[in-house]
Amino acid sequence: MTVFSGRTRIGLVPRLSGVGGPSSFNQKFSAGLASRGIEVTADLDDPALAAVLVNGGARRLDLLWRVRRQGIPLVQRLDGINWIHRRRFTSLRHFLRSEQNNWLLAFIRRRLATRIVYQSQFTRAWWQRLYGPISSPSSVVYNGVDLEMYHPSADQVSLPIWVDRDSQPAPEDAGATSHVRILVVEGRLRGGTELGLENAFRLAEALAATFPSELVVAGDVPARVRQSLAGRHPYVCLTWAGVVPREQIPSLDRSASLLYSAELNAPCPNSVIEALACGLPVAGYNTGSLPEIVRDGAGRLAEYGADPFSLDPPPIDGLAQAAQDLLANLETARKLARARAESAFSLDTMVDGYLEALLGI
Repeated sequence: MTVFSGRTRIGLVPRLSGVGGPSSFNQKFSAGLASRGIEVTADLDDPALAAVLVNGGARRLDLLWRVRRQGIPLVQRLDGINWIHRRRFTSLRHFLRSEQNNWLLAFIRRRLATRIVYQSQFTRAWWQRLYGPISSPSSVVYNGVDLEMYHPSADQVSLPIWVDRDSQPAPEDAGATSHVRILVVEGRLRGGTELGLENAFRLAEALAATFPSELVVAGDVPARVRQSLAGRHPYVCLTWAGVVPREQIPSLDRSASLLYSAELNAPCPNSVIEALACGLPVAGYNTGSLPEIVRDGAGRLAEYGADPFSLDPPPIDGLAQAAQDLLANLETARKLARARAESAFSLDTMVDGYLEALLGI
């Protein structure tokens, strides 16, 4: 790890706060730079700027243009493309905001950025397919996680006890019978992304045929969605955790049996990488970047069996089998999940990738 003794400043825009991947990245990246003696600023007029990283888009295109004209490296970090609004109408405001954001991202990518960092191979191929190739160089840098903060523990949940539904009572009468806890962690499940939550509940229903199931959902979920799932299955317990503070996510991950990755066509989901670091194996469909991330026994992915970009509902049988395979070998899957995080998703690895793009080191 390179540590800078001189005064080096990286511009990081836009300023972000709240839940979600971009704001989480800003915090982690800033901390990683600080540990190397590199300052971060949102002031693009700072004369000490060595390079600028645009985390997605920034509305002050005039400032970005001035940075470009000054010969300062201008790197754009690209997430996925807003697409659900084109398949499922939510509101006119949401549609227009999504289209505006896509235009802004595409303009910076083609006209202003001197280099692009994509969050995954899937993301790069997606942008090139919809908006065409560009002459600027690019690289892929996966999101990283603090492996000291996100780690397994010796007291993680035990293996579930498999039960025969023909002879076992309902969970509330089953005494000490264990249950499987399926965890979903998302910043927000609204604006058309609720389909992922529906798939998570269908998974819990399928597993409930074998043992009592609990679905724990951490994130901002509209009341109407919560009401639509309440009481739908007698053997599925629903727990709405709400928006969980970032520092509590590791203990939440360690309390679960497996993580279900609810986002369709995810560019590089932080929740999946954080789960792997905590030794929590991942179940999901093989859409988006998941085939790149959930490898080497760190989880199981099922064929979607339909067109995810059309929001067609997928069959649940393959996903349920994938989850059962994980649960049948849970201790091994936990070790492999942690090993995958250590090999590919450390915070240092992520910061190294961005420093190479920004400063050529």
